[in-house]
Amino acid sequence: MRTAPARLASAYVTTVRLTPTDNAVSFDTDALVVGVHTGPDGLLPAPGAEGLDQALGGRLAATLESVGAKGKQGEISKIPTFGALTAPLLVVVGLGDAPAGGYDAEVLRRAAGTAVRALAGTGRVALALPAASAEHAGAAALGGLLGAYSFTRYRTVGEQSSPVSELAVLSDAEGAQAAIERATTLAESVSLVRDLVNTPPSDLWPARFAEIAEQVGTEAGLSVEVLDEKALKEGGYGGIVAVGQGSANPPRLVRLSYSHPEATKKLAYVGKGITFDSGGLSLKPTASMDWMKSDMGGAGAVFGALLAIARLGLKVNAVGYLCLAENMPSGTAQRPSDVFTSFAGKTVEVLDTDAEGRLVLIDGIARAGQDDPDVIVDVATLTGAQIVALGWRTAGVMGNDDDLRAEIVATAGEQGEAAWPMPLPDELRKGLDSPVADIANLHPERFGGMLTAAIFLREFVPDGVRWAHIDMAGPAFNKGEAHGYTPKGGTGAITRTLVGLAERHAGEPAR
Repeated sequence: MRTAPARLASAYVTTVRLTPTDNAVSFDTDALVVGVHTGPDGLLPAPGAEGLDQALGGRLAATLESVGAKGKQGEISKIPTFGALTAPLLVVVGLGDAPAGGYDAEVLRRAAGTAVRALAGTGRVALALPAASAEHAGAAALGGLLGAYSFTRYRTVGEQSSPVSELAVLSDAEGAQAAIERATTLAESVSLVRDLVNTPPSDLWPARFAEIAEQVGTEAGLSVEVLDEKALKEGGYGGIVAVGQGSANPPRLVRLSYSHPEATKKLAYVGKGITFDSGGLSLKPTASMDWMKSDMGGAGAVFGALLAIARLGLKVNAVGYLCLAENMPSGTAQRPSDVFTSFAGKTVEVLDTDAEGRLVLIDGIARAGQDDPDVIVDVATLTGAQIVALGWRTAGVMGNDDDLRAEIVATAGEQGEAAWPMPLPDELRKGLDSPVADIANLHPERFGGMLTAAIFLREFVPDGVRWAHIDMAGPAFNKGEAHGYTPKGGTGAITRTLVGLAERHAGEPAR
């Protein structure tokens, strides 16, 4: 029997607490974080930094300028306080130009995350960033917690960058405590998704992912159902079975459900969960394969979102489907030109086994339709074409309903996750015609690949159901350097957007 490390969560615990004070000068902590703005005549202290200049003998601006500080967003300066403050270290983070109106929550999230990342190993950190409202206090807390993330499970030698152990948010805003509790719940879900994405496929195969989902989901109050390879075959889940048949690790379909007695809306989320994607017999080149442990990021986001929805007790009903398979080449793998029957009853000709994510999603989408949801949203690291079109940080959103598409893009923006609306041109559908089946899984032309993949998915959406597709191939995994509260590696992208969408449908205010 295969085993994996029992501990899934990152080897750290960062707690966050609210401290209702505006006296940062005397606050007992190991490092105090404040913000500064660029100004026409030099640096301008942001709210939260009041009294610091006087405590430092009027030398704050001069000291910052002497080390080259400009106040640009993401800029970090560390200044020893030599006893002038209770905190031995002052950390100044740039916030850019002073806002004409209120502060942008995402600016505060990124500032807090940047500062906390720069303080790894410090111990106690206090955030005295602008937090005059509950929204801003929550933003600082969430950014700081996400910035504290570290994945060190497999490191046994050498220096390890440990996170801070405790965060304090200095704010006396009404409702700040509830906002910080929400931030903590979101950070726990996003960090879990990051852990899953970062875990190597040797320790996260479909059955193991399903086991984690069942254990953690049940603890969070979710109802969990797992279909194994026999149940999938008997149930007619031809897409999931076809993709997983080449691997020694058979596929799974996990159904998570949450209900609230006062709910009036039901959401269905479907996530692509390819725990490793070799491309199958249509083998990927090495440079495109070494980060394919992240190809389950869509299922991770759905899992994390359902956990947060349950823990927040949102007044909405929600179901999530994790479509789990490992795409491997072998003597039993599906072949280009194979035809299978999907859960929806439509037949699919497989022209490229590396266009496999859409094959597991169509079974999940069709099955989700049986739950009679108000909307279906699928999330996937689906196409390299998304990265070509929109880059590494912006997800593409498509769908059969313009209002739903706009709502998801707006929700993503509120949560600080970049997304952009994309069209589904009808003329591209003809390229998916198959001479032997109802539809082919690939358009013969490489242009518009993100769009044709979504058009393929649309064919399996039940009639009359509003549906949207989020392609986050780039945003799910950061191959570059860490930035803001985003680490290198798994990002947990779109988890917060799915939670925010559930909050909207539950009648919660945007935050």
